[in-house]
Amino acid sequence: MTTKQELYDTLALVANGLANGNRLALLERLAQAEASVETLAGAADLTVGNASQHLQQLRRAGLVTARRDGKQMFYRLTDERIITLLSLLRQVAETNLAEMERLLARLFSVDKDNDDSDNDAMKPVSRSELLAGLQSGHMAVLDVRPEAEFAAGHLDGAINIPLDQLDALLALLPRDKEIVAYCRGPYCVLSHEAAKRLRTLGYKVRRFEEGFPEWKAAGLPVQRAGMRV
Repeated sequence: MTTKQELYDTLALVANGLANGNRLALLERLAQAEASVETLAGAADLTVGNASQHLQQLRRAGLVTARRDGKQMFYRLTDERIITLLSLLRQVAETNLAEMERLLARLFSVDKDNDDSDNDAMKPVSRSELLAGLQSGHMAVLDVRPEAEFAAGHLDGAINIPLDQLDALLALLPRDKEIVAYCRGPYCVLSHEAAKRLRTLGYKVRRFEEGFPEWKAAGLPVQRAGMRV
């Protein structure tokens, strides 16, 4: 006869799957799109062997599924609700762990030479603020993720300029709108770096406080492979 404790022990498999920073980094990348083990290893700064071990852990926890294509293994999230689960995990940690505040301050530090008004301008844009700005037409969105991730899905109407190509492709950006840069998620620094660089060039720009996965999980307008959703 099944006991309640057995149910809790099985539920704990999911928690165990999440209980590693490297595995959370892999899930962040998989929240963008399906990817090969090699791509995932590069995104999480792991060896292919180490990434494979972590992916097996995630698979046992029911968080990812895999398919083989020739000699390569490709992984994807089993359920888009995992994005919501990761968001809740982040919110609980940021609310209850003082260490998170210190780490976030270091991750998204503003240059010490900037004045208070400049610091205010670098405050991230909320989901509701971005949606209102896009609907009114006074905001434009800049996706600074790699082209393959952009192609798999992006905010509707977004301009894709990977961070390392930003200076070369400035002509693609409007000067008459506020630009909101976004990338993989709340802890992705690409959009922060893009916003800082564009501000030095005179653009009105901020970063989105979340990322593509959170926007998509909220059911907001996205475009995938030429199709609007």
